[in-house]
Amino acid sequence: MTHGVLTTEPLDADDLRAVTAFAVHCATPVLPVFAAARPDDPRPALAVAVAADFANGGRRGKALRDAAFGALAASREVRSAAGSDAALSAMHAAGSAYLHPLAKATQVKHILGSAAHAAVALGLAPDSAPGAVHLDAVVGLSSDRMVDVLRRYPDAPPGGGMVGEWIRLLDRALRTSR
Repeated sequence: MTHGVLTTEPLDADDLRAVTAFAVHCATPVLPVFAAARPDDPRPALAVAVAADFANGGRRGKALRDAAFGALAASREVRSAAGSDAALSAMHAAGSAYLHPLAKATQVKHILGSAAHAAVALGLAPDSAPGAVHLDAVVGLSSDRMVDVLRRYPDAPPGGGMVGEWIRLLDRALRTSR
């Protein structure tokens, strides 16, 4: 696919659950990064818990949207850059259940945003040894179905700073992983 192609991609509940399960696996390890900065704020952990419930067969509804917005608000209120990216990872986990079927390159960030923000929260540079370990771990967390959903979309778009770099790196690695 090329950038700018506007086609629709059918997504069923199992597709969305596979993407959300992947995002939950990526966001869970960085919840302590946020908690270290704001131990009194449960919003990112709630976003991951609600996303995990959906991934395991729960309803897609208001609780997911509210939890995603709560984690987004937490990312803006925390005074730690790492904590902010950890909360954004959680926000992407809850928001991934609302991946749009419009085949636009920008949708790739909804699939891989949780993993990319987790890498940034952990302070990993894409070209570092720990970054390579994280990349391998993320590829290992992906299911065949999640990778199939990713391949329905165009390649990740340019831009986006360090998060964008991670999204493109993960996108390339996952598309060629199977």
